Amino acid sequence: MKIILGLAALADFALAALLVAVSGFIFDSGPEGLHAGPWFAVAYGAAVCLCIALPVAGFVLNARKKTGLALVLAFLPPVATFVVNALPPGY
Repeated sequence: MKIILGLAALADFALAALLVAVSGFIFDSGPEGLHAGPWFAVAYGAAVCLCIALPVAGFVLNARKKTGLALVLAFLPPVATFVVNALPPGY
């Protein structure tokens, strides 16, 4: 079970690194930037924090013998990313 949680943590940390890496393109004021507002910045920061906090919570819950909830929390950010990217764009 720890191997599966480790893979989930690896996916979550890779997603957090990707979010931090592309944040310049989203919040930049240049011609390539999206000029995102302050509420989007708050949501973006929360997403990065959740990508880091949820795998840690998964390991803590696994140590307390709540393995099912640990797996759900650990895999929540990658699954949510797939679902959000599968939605049609709201032009």
